[in-house]
Amino acid sequence: MGDDIAGSEYTREDRKRYREKVRQCLDVFERMLVEHTFEFDQQLTGLEIELNLVDDSGDPAMDNAAVLANIADPAYQTELGQYNIELNVEPQAMPGDTLLELEASLRSSLDHAEAKANERGADIVMVGILPTLMPEHLTADWMSANPRYAALNEAIFAARREDLELDIHGTDEALHMDADTIAPESACTSVQLHLQVSPADFAANWNAAQALAGPQLALAANSPFLFGKKLWAETRCELFLQATDTRSPELKTQGVRPRVFFGERWITSIFDLFEENVRYFPALLPETTDEDPVAVLDAGHAPRLQELRLQNGTVYRWNRPVYDVADGQPHLRVENRVLPAGPTVVDVLANAAFYYGAIRMLAAEERPVSSKMTFSTAAMNFDAGARLGVDARFYWPGFGEITWDELTLRHLLPMAHEGLDRWGVSAAARDRYLGVIEARCKTRRNGASWQVETVEALERSGLSRVRALHEMLRHYRENMHANEPVHTWEVPAG
Repeated sequence: MGDDIAGSEYTREDRKRYREKVRQCLDVFERMLVEHTFEFDQQLTGLEIELNLVDDSGDPAMDNAAVLANIADPAYQTELGQYNIELNVEPQAMPGDTLLELEASLRSSLDHAEAKANERGADIVMVGILPTLMPEHLTADWMSANPRYAALNEAIFAARREDLELDIHGTDEALHMDADTIAPESACTSVQLHLQVSPADFAANWNAAQALAGPQLALAANSPFLFGKKLWAETRCELFLQATDTRSPELKTQGVRPRVFFGERWITSIFDLFEENVRYFPALLPETTDEDPVAVLDAGHAPRLQELRLQNGTVYRWNRPVYDVADGQPHLRVENRVLPAGPTVVDVLANAAFYYGAIRMLAAEERPVSSKMTFSTAAMNFDAGARLGVDARFYWPGFGEITWDELTLRHLLPMAHEGLDRWGVSAAARDRYLGVIEARCKTRRNGASWQVETVEALERSGLSRVRALHEMLRHYRENMHANEPVHTWEVPAG
């Protein structure tokens, strides 16, 4: 969804032309998978971090345009809400001390951005859902001034023909409310991990990423509060599904697929996913270009396949397939969208190191996990990780039902160690980041559990929920800037 959108109103002819064009792009993409050479001289990884802006009191600061102008760095861009910005990290290879160097550069970049935000009276917070966000913050001028966000909002409600309904039940509390815009989606701030893969290896990597999604969430959940309610450990997952849902209740009952989509089956090719996107999901933003992809391919060049890319960008898979062209060369990526932002730079890179290391091994197994676990079990693990976080239990082949921390310590963490070694990651980087993962398992503390424990302690001391959330966020911000991993954070006294 990073591409610009020209308008927000589309005719029936626009939709017909787009459907024809996107199917043509799909045919060309199928040809390319057979005939074309995809860029793969050096396997690259990438990182995006979505961030929140808050004012001195910890409430959302609706000022991203001015803050971005002050930061004046093209790596920082707008996101959906005026209190959101995004940091995009240049693609890079993994070997050596790259992760350690990335930590230093990320901290330097964020420190610079924070200083520039401070000049506008704002602070930057890296968290899955801003815990002080309330519905009243999203009733006025909340949306970023970018045509694609307005177009997306119009398209979702044109498809629904009624207000959105948010209905999220936690263990003890629940949220039920209606929304007449996609504003609640802006609460979802995540980290996206990109991995460039060859066409032949795409299916193995995507299947492995799907299997790993549940453990990722239990390990890294950081979104327990939404609009003052304590809900899921990673409420962002369910919120994102409901806040972008184009289906009416009747269509849900009929089994129509949501656009936030875990998937239904293991795949054998990246083509399976693009074909599903075209077959199952009506166009949200049916914009066409003048590119003739057949002619471009016949001329020996890589077509942009913009219509297919736009369709893919409006289907929000937790592990999304990506086709892109850089310097005239096409390439494929798995975009892992499972993780929340935060709590610290070192935590983000620990989560990334665990993912890249484990995925390297899972995708290379002679008998892959996808041959031993049903896809529905992977989906149930994902749901358990999002709902329960550090209390999650999973099914995993060879272990049966097992707690997330035991599965990670006994099986996935050793895999990640070996995987990072195969990536050529230095021992210093490997041990720093996977040491954080090990300690998080042994302490059974992630961002979500720290937030919940802290708010409960503050409420026991006599603070209201709203006051406790603000005070918790104050401590969170201090710890975030210190860059000490979340498992070391103390729960403050009330």
